[in-house]
Amino acid sequence: MDKPTFYEFFAGGGMARAGLGSSWKCLFANDFDAKKGETYRANWGSDALLVGDVRTLETKQLPGHADLIWASFPCQDLSLAGAGAGLAGERSGTFWPFFKLVGKLSAEGRGPKLLVLENVCGALTSHGGKDFTRICDALAGEGYNFGALVVDAALFLPQSRPRLFIVAVREDMAIPPGLIGEVAPSPFYTPGLVAAHAHLCASTRKKWRWWRIAAPPARNIGLDEIIEDEPLGVAWHSPGETQALIAKMSEINLARIAEAKKAGRKIVGTAYRRTRYTSAGEKLQRAEARFDNIAGCLRTPAGGSSRQFVLIVEKNRVRSRLISARETARLMGLPDDYTLPEKYNEAYHLTGDGVVVLAVRHLAEHLLEPLLKLLKQKKREVA
Repeated sequence: MDKPTFYEFFAGGGMARAGLGSSWKCLFANDFDAKKGETYRANWGSDALLVGDVRTLETKQLPGHADLIWASFPCQDLSLAGAGAGLAGERSGTFWPFFKLVGKLSAEGRGPKLLVLENVCGALTSHGGKDFTRICDALAGEGYNFGALVVDAALFLPQSRPRLFIVAVREDMAIPPGLIGEVAPSPFYTPGLVAAHAHLCASTRKKWRWWRIAAPPARNIGLDEIIEDEPLGVAWHSPGETQALIAKMSEINLARIAEAKKAGRKIVGTAYRRTRYTSAGEKLQRAEARFDNIAGCLRTPAGGSSRQFVLIVEKNRVRSRLISARETARLMGLPDDYTLPEKYNEAYHLTGDGVVVLAVRHLAEHLLEPLLKLLKQKKREVA
């Protein structure tokens, strides 16, 4: 049986490709970042990848007719931590030239059967929800039925990382009844998603589908199984450096360390340095710790403030260090034989900017592949 095919836009290091797996065939991949392109080639070869600005791409550069287009388009302007430019921003705004390319493919009779858009959950609320509405209107106007899910990496791996996945299906494709339903309690339907759907206009809402897929089995791996005692590429802080980090903690965070010390066993946690403001408006740098055996959300490093630290509390002793590049890769679901950039910041940027492999695999197994399987059955029946 022929493998389903896909194009991978904003490909990064190919994490969507890793999640789709060897049962899929990549026809084309694109990313603007040359450094990420090097990593993509190191892991997947160079046959499919074209490094360049999506704004300059033409349909003649895209071979064949892909069943799926996956696009994890830039999140910086949609993120709650960003400047709020939204889809008008320089980076997140690349959604529009990408989607224009999809429209051109459709005009040539090569429109994808399936389209997946992945981004931060801030896309639901950006510009008061108008950016999400614009994306949905664009999908409806291009002839797609669609729905969205919020999938948290913590369902699969010990990282808190909720992300928005919009899954669109060409409107002439039949959808198995078991894959759609009414909005109902689900780990994939957040109040924010339900509220964003309510803001859609009536004509666009008619194209909406509430995707019904099974929740994954309970996660059986914790942060303590991913963190190494002797990691490569990072060193444990000196006692003075650790104490300086602790000195930036509030009473609440200091209490968390005190509680970890009482456990009488090795406790693994993480910490971020964040800028907070006093009641007088004064800026303070704070360190915020967590010891729930889950890492905080990985983010691309900027100026050192967003790199995540590992904290280990054992026998009344606290140790700290930066999280290693390999540990970040594990938190994204990448195998240990995945080739990372040699430079720490490049590796952290690659993983922190990626899509979680196991989330992609879950969507592929429970939604994308069943949709394509039905389509192939219909074709055989007609033949």
